[in-house]
Amino acid sequence: MSSKIFLIAFFVAIVASLALATEYVVGDDAGWKLNFDYQKWAEGKQFVVGDELIFKYTDKTHNVHRVNGTAFQQCMAPAESEALTSGSDVITLATPGRKWYICGVGKHCANGMKLAITVSAEVQAPAPSPASVADKISPRKSCAWILASMAFFRMMMA
Repeated sequence: MSSKIFLIAFFVAIVASLALATEYVVGDDAGWKLNFDYQKWAEGKQFVVGDELIFKYTDKTHNVHRVNGTAFQQCMAPAESEALTSGSDVITLATPGRKWYICGVGKHCANGMKLAITVSAEVQAPAPSPASVADKISPRKSCAWILASMAFFRMMMA
C-alpha cells in the first residue's frame, strides 16, 4: 500500500512540474542573433528549475556555449566546451543559480550574443490563474502529461 502512495505522490510531482515549466525562446521572435540585447530580454522573467531555454538561429552561422562567469565576461568559450550547433538548441534548466551562455563564433559574443540569467529553485510569485497555466503548456508537454496519466492509471489497475 505504501508503495502505491509513493507512486501517486511521485506521479503528482511529475505532472505538476510538466504543467508549470515554461519554454523560453531566447530573444523571442528575433531568436539568437547579433545586435540584440539579451540582458534586456531576460529582465522581468523568472527562470525556475525545469524551464527550458530554446536558442533558435541559422545553423553554421552561430552556436551556443554554456560557460562560467569568467568566460562570459571575457567572451571566451573554453577549448573543452562543446558547442551546441543545431540551430534549435533546447537547454533544460536543471539546477538553481547563475547560468551563462555565449555564441562562440568570431566576435559574436563581444557584439552582444551573450545571456546571463539566474535560475530559482521554485516560483516566487503567486500561483498563476488556470488560464495562464494552460497557455504555458506546450503540445509536447501535453502529450507527455497524457502518456504519464495513461501509464499511471494502467499501473493502478494492475
